[in-house]
Amino acid sequence: MAPMNAMNPSAAIEVVGLTKRYGPGKPAVDNISLRIASGSYCCLLGPSGCGKSTTLRMIAGHESASAGDILLENRNITDLPAAARGTAMMFQSFALFPHLSALDNVAFSLKMKGVDKASRQAQAQDLLQRVAMGHLVDRKPAELSGGQQQRVALARALITQPRVLLLDEPLSALDPFLRIQMRAELRRWQKELGLTFIHVTHSQEEAMALADTMVVMNHGVIEQMGSPHEIYRRPVNEFVARFMGGHNVMETPAGKICVRTDHMLVTPAAAATADAPHSRMAVVTDVEYQGTYVLIGLQDPDTPRSANTTAEISVMLSEATYAQQPHAVGQTVQLSWANDAAHPLSH
Repeated sequence: MAPMNAMNPSAAIEVVGLTKRYGPGKPAVDNISLRIASGSYCCLLGPSGCGKSTTLRMIAGHESASAGDILLENRNITDLPAAARGTAMMFQSFALFPHLSALDNVAFSLKMKGVDKASRQAQAQDLLQRVAMGHLVDRKPAELSGGQQQRVALARALITQPRVLLLDEPLSALDPFLRIQMRAELRRWQKELGLTFIHVTHSQEEAMALADTMVVMNHGVIEQMGSPHEIYRRPVNEFVARFMGGHNVMETPAGKICVRTDHMLVTPAAAATADAPHSRMAVVTDVEYQGTYVLIGLQDPDTPRSANTTAEISVMLSEATYAQQPHAVGQTVQLSWANDAAHPLSH
């Protein structure tokens, strides 16, 4: 597959002081700034209502900005109509015309621009071939699987030769098996096409699998931006640590810290050692077998569940480790972790 940027160079998106207000209350997007590198895969990630989809829609031109600027390839596109921006949007629902074939769905935007039938169908055929749908050009959406419909939607977005492709939760409507398959295909297409992809998702797993850069949002602001590796290993605050999962947030005499669930040790109370670098006693509340690992849920008996600290703690043990020393619900154990396993949190 020849890179799309051979026809139309990809470009970085830069957002400066971007704000969206719907009323007198707190903005849906509150003065955010970020730069997305050319040719990269960026995921905007966060819980429902965090502002990620609103940000994407402002970049696309489907929402107006209340304040701030949006630049594509150093060109200010803040007030341009969607069709003039050099971006294309791929929606969660795919939004294919049910009465049109795959070929005509892809060619539709060129038809609206007055491109002759032979030319637009040739371009649509080429793009469907690129996404492995060349053999199904005559089928209507109802005759296609969810994954096949997604490929048609991708080809339809690419026919406008965008410099940036915007994806609004494109995998959420698919079943879990197909979702994993299609995210691998999205990543492959992004690399082969050489385009900048900006992908909105609420799935931490999806973002970590796809992104070069993750932007974690909450209440309309950016909490942390970086590579999946950076954000998972070094969350900046309690929100990011809890949202990404796989971390225990705890209060210690030195302040608030997080420790990864796979970096904690569990020792029966009878075998507890006083020389563990950091430790506390806890009671096993749950044991979940997950195949390659066992997830142990524990309760710190000295911390009330209602307090703003982590009373519930999770520990991930390999299947082999658990087999050597099983733990039962109700058992009192010693939790411990090494000095370098603890990461300080800003708040």
